[in-house]
Amino acid sequence: MKINHLQHLYWRAGFGLDVESYKLLKNKSKKEVVDLLFSESSKITPLTIDLSEFEPLMNKGYKGMKDALSKEEFQKFQKQSRKKLVDFNEAWIDRMTTSKAVLNEKMTLFWANIFVCQDNNIWHMQQYNNLLRTHALGHFGNFVKAISKSASMSKYLNNKQNVKEDPNENFARELMELFTLGIGNYSEKDIKEAARAFTGWSYKPNGSFFLRKFKHDHGAKTFLGKTGYFDGDAIIDIILEQKQCAKYICSRIYMHFVNPIINDTQLDEITEVFYKDYNIGNLMKYIFNSDWFYNDAHIGVKIKSPIELLVGIKKVVPVTFINKRQLIYLQKIMGQVLLYPPNVAGWKEDKNWIDSNTLMLRLKLASILLNDAVINVDEKGDYEDEFEAYYKKQINKNRFIKTEKKWEVFQIKFEDYSFEELKRLLINSQIDKDTQAFLAGLVLSDKKDYCIQLMSIPEYQMC
Repeated sequence: MKINHLQHLYWRAGFGLDVESYKLLKNKSKKEVVDLLFSESSKITPLTIDLSEFEPLMNKGYKGMKDALSKEEFQKFQKQSRKKLVDFNEAWIDRMTTSKAVLNEKMTLFWANIFVCQDNNIWHMQQYNNLLRTHALGHFGNFVKAISKSASMSKYLNNKQNVKEDPNENFARELMELFTLGIGNYSEKDIKEAARAFTGWSYKPNGSFFLRKFKHDHGAKTFLGKTGYFDGDAIIDIILEQKQCAKYICSRIYMHFVNPIINDTQLDEITEVFYKDYNIGNLMKYIFNSDWFYNDAHIGVKIKSPIELLVGIKKVVPVTFINKRQLIYLQKIMGQVLLYPPNVAGWKEDKNWIDSNTLMLRLKLASILLNDAVINVDEKGDYEDEFEAYYKKQINKNRFIKTEKKWEVFQIKFEDYSFEELKRLLINSQIDKDTQAFLAGLVLSDKKDYCIQLMSIPEYQMC
């Protein structure tokens, strides 16, 4: 494959093309590269952190949990849980940076912005995150059913409060609007009937699903033109029968993995592929093997998300944050904090990542991480409790992000590469003539400095 096609594939299916992958893949065919990408993601490894301190509590029944904790102890549990969420945030970024299963991790990040969820209970949130990872390339219908039964989603969209005496429509509405069909492809009556089908769905303290039979509406429902004694799984099956479901998911996948501007012919093509079996892996393999995926019109036209930008830099030069709070802080001021989406619709992507504040930060990010540059912009978005208090004290103050950099890894990787080859490996969008002139005018004596310069040009923001 051509180097720019390899870069394109590895930025869309992963977090950039590293030197080792380039050496391994440069003489392989497109099919061989795509097959390797999928084989490296075939084994699912759950992402876990040490939660042993929570285990005795989470395995108690409801009564046992209530009896076990006083009000003060429950508040302590909540505080410990939030600290663990920071650990999990860092572990997730490390996984994206170092895992060979790059496609699986990229898909996990993508689905986190479709099945959007937030939960301060780390035990349940870890389960939710690994549900995304487990089903990321599997059957879409099974995926939706598993997410619908997860404890974190049940809490986030109020499905636990959904009972036959007083149906709560929140989950049913978002199921159709955001997860499967898109707005306008169902009626208010369909929402009410679907909500009835999900009544009684609940979870135990350990996160496992259970049905509160006496809270479930066992009566007949009429949904999307069909009538029967439907439960939540049956509702999802009926949704999958709608070709609109395949088209909606394919449109989200196209905008994220191919181009923010949809080509209707290509969307119709992949919708037909997906509608046959709702196999996500088959769909992604079809896209990555398509000739049109490598058209110039699709290469280098997407703005990297803050997480893609951060992980991409860390893959070139390993960086460790001395203070984990600063990793959260950087995510916050760039507008994307993992595990803390802004609302149920998730993060708006592409051009929405950029404003006057984030643009300057993004252009300085490599210098901040790798060259101890000062950061002096304000954070945006919401975050919780102790982080809010911590940064409130420091707002509007210039500060350093304290990191440990492993430049020796970079030096070994790029030892045999010229400055020009380094540029070709890091930049895959069209370079503006003024930027070309700027790069040409640099005195090239140190690859470390050149690497930071390359990561600081506008073209590095694109993938």
